[in-house]
Amino acid sequence: MTRALIIVDVQLDFCEGGSLAVEGGSAVAAGITEHVVRHGQEYAAIVATADWHIDPGEHWSDQPDYVDSWPVHCEAGTAGAEFRPELAGALDHVQAVFRKGQHAAAYSGFEGSAEVHGVQIGLAEWLRERDVTEVDVVGIATDHCVRATALDARAEELDTTVLLGLTAGVAPETTEAALEEMRAAGVRVSD
Repeated sequence: MTRALIIVDVQLDFCEGGSLAVEGGSAVAAGITEHVVRHGQEYAAIVATADWHIDPGEHWSDQPDYVDSWPVHCEAGTAGAEFRPELAGALDHVQAVFRKGQHAAAYSGFEGSAEVHGVQIGLAEWLRERDVTEVDVVGIATDHCVRATALDARAEELDTTVLLGLTAGVAPETTEAALEEMRAAGVRVSD
């Protein structure tokens, strides 16, 4: 089996002080870096995903419902779309960044693409090209983009594990519901 690490949306706007902050986001960034420093050699590939909104339509709202619409966040080219500085040590090992949501809501890293050798490529194809059969998923937020990325990884028939200690969720209720949904889909959840 060939294993990859997918680091989901550890961006300034999703951490403390950001426009759509998740409590514990900065600690998750530091924890992911520590994990990569200690275990990076166990992965054949390490990638990151990032919200990169240009005009995502109704995904942004001045009066968000926090279900389908949200405050402006991760606008392409702004500081809020940048990765947390605590993630810098992990980013040194990232082989590709898959940006998502330019013109629509996009929760899963599998909805994004990266430029590789001058060509845009999706995450599923990128992983297949490297014969990846197993992924660990970490990042923000457990109950939204981590959930969607893990579910899509399973749909791509990848053996999928969410490293729960390296994620941060928006709310306890929605995080627990997401964990139940992921487990039901065959995603392993590990501390």
